[in-house]
Amino acid sequence: MSITFEHRTEVENSIEEAFAWHERKGAFRRLMPPWELAEEVRADDNLREGAQRIFRFPMGPVKMSWVAQHTGYNPPHSFEDVMLKGPFKSWHHTHNFENTSDGKVMIHDKVKYKLPMGFLGKLVAGRMIKKRLKRMFTARELRLERDLKRHADFSHIKRKKILVAGSSGLIGRQLVAFLDTGGHDVWRLVRRTPKSNEKEISWSPDKGEIDAQQLEGFDAIIHLGGAGIGDKRWSKKRLKLIEESRTISTTLLAETIAKLNNKPESFIVSSAVGWYGERGDEELDEHSTPGEGFLPTTCANWEQSCQAARDAGVRTINLRTGIVLDATGGALGKMLLPAKLGAGGPIGFGKQWYSWISMDDQIYATHHLIMNDQCEGAYNLTAPNPVRQKQFAKVLGKVLKRPAFIPTPPFGIWVLFGKMGVALTTESTKVVPSKLIESGYNFQHENLEPALRDCLGLW
Repeated sequence: MSITFEHRTEVENSIEEAFAWHERKGAFRRLMPPWELAEEVRADDNLREGAQRIFRFPMGPVKMSWVAQHTGYNPPHSFEDVMLKGPFKSWHHTHNFENTSDGKVMIHDKVKYKLPMGFLGKLVAGRMIKKRLKRMFTARELRLERDLKRHADFSHIKRKKILVAGSSGLIGRQLVAFLDTGGHDVWRLVRRTPKSNEKEISWSPDKGEIDAQQLEGFDAIIHLGGAGIGDKRWSKKRLKLIEESRTISTTLLAETIAKLNNKPESFIVSSAVGWYGERGDEELDEHSTPGEGFLPTTCANWEQSCQAARDAGVRTINLRTGIVLDATGGALGKMLLPAKLGAGGPIGFGKQWYSWISMDDQIYATHHLIMNDQCEGAYNLTAPNPVRQKQFAKVLGKVLKRPAFIPTPPFGIWVLFGKMGVALTTESTKVVPSKLIESGYNFQHENLEPALRDCLGLW
């Protein structure tokens, strides 16, 4: 017996705009719930009948494969897909787009599915599956509404040709997907042989190799690459890699851009709030002085590596990013397991300031800076309300419904993670996004609790 699940989403866009958003390749990534570790294996670039998408996702301790095939296509009114392989006995998903009487568009998702093992499967997992579907489609609704609105804010500006380095990283995957759904022509700068059916350009920054001719004509070039700061313990070798992976690659891009005949309008490069260093309770904005130590020096050298592009008249932006909230990785990803076990309490006295930003605000703010030709220089990409680490732990515990009072001594952090762990968890940096707010950016998440609930699907 089939079970039917239905969900409706209303958006303030034309039916053509809403349908086009779903047709673009990045829609899969943007519609995937932000807590799901889904991995796309292969996907056709359209929704027409016969097109397929293959992805893997965790189902408990096991990774499941899902093969979906489109079976109906009637733009801009509907498309359908069925599961050829996956965890269900059967799955048929219909997406209908209808104009409403008040000038909006109603997107009606209707899923008919059968669970394996018949009545027993329904008895054991029926309620859990319905709950998971409701949570998933709520996340899809929120993302769709927000993304369409953010794109609509700049609908009067011509779509851009954009090249992204670091596209496979935590932020890069989401940024590329978002830009793609907005109709931009998005290319990736990769350190391997480009795939024949993808918009990719190869480079080898370690060897100083890049084909300048292939960079001609891009409107924006974005560099998000660099060895992970918190991925491994810090050794002399690791510290050298962290800095050089950023400065060498950025210098290569900047010097190449400076020599192009058709230079980009903008060059956007990652940086971090580590630029400010350990500053206690001092409130810091883009006019504050740099800090001292490894992270401030690395960030300063990183930003200085852009100078050739800046000197050539290219609008250059440095993104001083805080703790990006994402359930699948980064700082929050590392915090989740101990927090779920009730061991996510204060680190030390918990008085150090955490400057955070939701993943959606990270993406939307970057897009905002790309599309505003008056924006230039360094911008703090942090929420306007930083919190002390003790408060961060308390709010996370509240969202997860777990206790958050057992402290972790700094010595324990040192034993587990060395100097890296101490620097990233106990240093205090209270950063506010003054320039970003002045530029007219409106935050999706100004406060921590709604941001955590959103990225964890715990509303």
